[in-house]
Amino acid sequence: MGTQFTVKIPHLPDTLTAQALKDLIKLRLNELDSQFSTYKSKSEISRVNAQPSGQWITVTPAFAKVLTEAVRINKLSHGAFDPTIGPLVNLWGFGPDPSDAEIPAKEKIQSLLAVTGTENIVWDTSRLMIKKLKNNLFLDFSALAKGYAVDEIAQLLESHQVNNFMIEIGGELRLKGVSGAGRSWRIAIEKPTVDRRTIQQILAVSDVAIASSGDYRNYFEKAGVRYSHTIDPRTGYPIAHTVVSVTVLHESTMTADAFATTFMVLGEEKGLELAKQQNLAVLFILKTDDGFVERSTPQYQLLEQVH
Repeated sequence: MGTQFTVKIPHLPDTLTAQALKDLIKLRLNELDSQFSTYKSKSEISRVNAQPSGQWITVTPAFAKVLTEAVRINKLSHGAFDPTIGPLVNLWGFGPDPSDAEIPAKEKIQSLLAVTGTENIVWDTSRLMIKKLKNNLFLDFSALAKGYAVDEIAQLLESHQVNNFMIEIGGELRLKGVSGAGRSWRIAIEKPTVDRRTIQQILAVSDVAIASSGDYRNYFEKAGVRYSHTIDPRTGYPIAHTVVSVTVLHESTMTADAFATTFMVLGEEKGLELAKQQNLAVLFILKTDDGFVERSTPQYQLLEQVH
């Protein structure tokens, strides 16, 4: 998945050594990487992408679970979240094969928009089979696969009676129980500054997943204009609004991960509207001429903040 991971556990059960648990975690992550990594030509998602249109392709239960959630959020967001956006991400130079940053031709963007969209997938959930309706359709789960991996590692830990932990993969988090200090986990939400890493807020939380999305680190500039790595699937262009960071809390890291990207695309008003409809705890950070401004849902405002 092209990222790093951290697992923190205050105390291990007597039946488990740290090395044994490390080996189990790495084995599971390697399995997931071999399914969802677009960086690997033999991964399950790469094999699906390589198949021609019109053929039924059998997928694993894990692949099915991630695809089902991706399609659900695609429908909820009216296309603002789209697992078929891969070709457009690649075109802008933010895919598995980074290219020199160039602004693509409008005609090229339009041609790729014609082969994106979940309407170009036939998804048989009962048989775990997928059929692509267009040859160049390219699935990309990078906006929720890391979250799914976090959930899978949490399940692994719980199956070995590890009930206090913090798991982090590429910035997506899952927390359970208490930290080594015997209290709720303290999680910092980063201030979306480019030049240095500082803290916007600290939350005291547990038994929850947290995912963040932002456009303040991965971007390029041309002629004084900044182009975000977050591409709007509906237009084919990088987002261009005042939201620079979104943090979502949910019981599922996969769902939080996907919604964080969705809200970055939707922007402040439509993002907040959907977040409230879904009863989600969400923090939006906006960049204004006077500095950063926070907007959040009522559920987020109920969380304990550490000052």
